[in-house]
Amino acid sequence: MVTLNLLALATASLFSLGTAAPTALPLNMTDVSIQSAPQFISGPWQNFPSMSSWLTFDQMFGANQNSMSQSGSTWDDIGRINVAIRNAAASIGVDERVILGIIMQESHGYVGVQTTFSPGEGIPTAGIMQCSNCQGFPGQNGLSQDQISAMVNGGTTHFKANLEDRGNNWNEQSIYEALREYNSGSVDASNLSNGLGATDSYVSDISQRLTGWVD
Repeated sequence: MVTLNLLALATASLFSLGTAAPTALPLNMTDVSIQSAPQFISGPWQNFPSMSSWLTFDQMFGANQNSMSQSGSTWDDIGRINVAIRNAAASIGVDERVILGIIMQESHGYVGVQTTFSPGEGIPTAGIMQCSNCQGFPGQNGLSQDQISAMVNGGTTHFKANLEDRGNNWNEQSIYEALREYNSGSVDASNLSNGLGATDSYVSDISQRLTGWVD
């Protein structure tokens, strides 16, 4: 079980943390449509928004709550996502805004997002951060804190490994290059919008989520 820090506990007080049984959703609510950001930013990390232009975590989370709800998560799920992100950021050592950006890019914050499979290899990518061999709860909502935290911890741990590959620094270069690796498995540092077979706009889209874009 994840131990809640004081900041997470303060956040949790804004939401119900009950442990009702997960609810199965209609099939038409199990797929999530991710839009492309208004701009397509390419090139090396220097071309992407500076961290000084990013929203605070509270601003970013507040801006995305309705999108999470519309995707199929309950308001209790959304509160638990908030707690899970704060705890994963503190315990694993990743900027909480980046975790939220990955969540919104991968699943719109829908806790019951379907499991997908990597092309060719067929490796399952599951859960709210759609990470390889992570736990998922397709078609369900009303999850417990432990279930949501497991998904966020799994994805954040994957991203932390990518961050370490790219210098493990709390700066734009490490973070943007690690996002590219998280999506593609490898990095063309001269053009972070070269998806190398994955989603070309991945880093571009998340960078704009960090500065306020919401879909």
